[in-house]
Amino acid sequence: MKKYRVGILGATGTVGQRFCRLLEDHPQFEITALAASDRSAGKPYEEACAWKLPGRIPAAVRYIVVQPIEPPLDCDIVFSSLPSSVARETEEAFARASYPVISNSSSYRMDEDVPLLIPEINGDHVGLIEKQKENRGFTKGFIVTNPNCAVMSFAPPLAALHGRFGVEEVAVTTLQAISGAGYPGVASLDITDNVFPYIAGEEPKVEIEAQKILGRLGSNGIEKADFTVSAQCFRVNVVDGHTASVRVNLRETATLEEVVEAMRTFPSLDLHSSPARFIDVTNEPSRPQPKLDRDSGQGMTVTVGRVFPDTVFDYKFVALSHNTVRGAAGGAVLNAELLISKGLI
Repeated sequence: MKKYRVGILGATGTVGQRFCRLLEDHPQFEITALAASDRSAGKPYEEACAWKLPGRIPAAVRYIVVQPIEPPLDCDIVFSSLPSSVARETEEAFARASYPVISNSSSYRMDEDVPLLIPEINGDHVGLIEKQKENRGFTKGFIVTNPNCAVMSFAPPLAALHGRFGVEEVAVTTLQAISGAGYPGVASLDITDNVFPYIAGEEPKVEIEAQKILGRLGSNGIEKADFTVSAQCFRVNVVDGHTASVRVNLRETATLEEVVEAMRTFPSLDLHSSPARFIDVTNEPSRPQPKLDRDSGQGMTVTVGRVFPDTVFDYKFVALSHNTVRGAAGGAVLNAELLISKGLI
């Protein structure tokens, strides 16, 4: 199996660290370049990085010297975990320099010619890449994004329902983990014994991204799914794992058994990072829980529970995903695997 050389932008941050851990011993990828801010550039990774994940820094990246966040880098593919304040300009520079860029940033998600991918749901949206190259004057390079980490928790069960019955409207309340705020994130004395009812800029992302992901690729781009989403987003005192409480109206009548079956049978893919089960529906009344379910499928499975008829909407359910694995680095790695499988890298 061919090994692709990988560069990571924002390598010292929490998502960058997840990339390093997830790509350790990956059969298709080898990390050959790490890039971070000026204060880290020029130092070996183990010196530049304040490692926050369990265990030690992977041996393969420990002594790689961190480079500035600019092309060229000694790699074939770029994974970006840059903050949105610098991501747009930097990611375009790498794409223009002929690098495929798989981004975890929000900067390009809603651009009409940029795929916003959950591979199991809308892998065909990679068809936008040729239009993107034409529009932007890219040669070999391009940009692909993965969604907001909260959207990753509830878009898969919605995709299952939308494909089978049609979704008409959705109300979602997200309970988002501390790690989603990055490091150092929320001050401990603020989040302890507390819930934040506001995450800056989050609710608009949650309300619009699912429509693009569940939309259809047409001749003129993505035709967004024609349902509405109303969102409230909360930061809660959980380290990892975003939970979503969802209520949904369907266009077609469906029994509870049909709703559960649509979610449970939604297929996974046959890629290296694909979980055996994409959506795991549990019947246990107290699940899903972040502590118990976030690592399901090595953090790549979405767990759904508490599926019931609702007194206002048609159905309600709770969905959970690991925000820094499936909702960030792991989702980006799966996107890269999809692009390779389709011959686009």
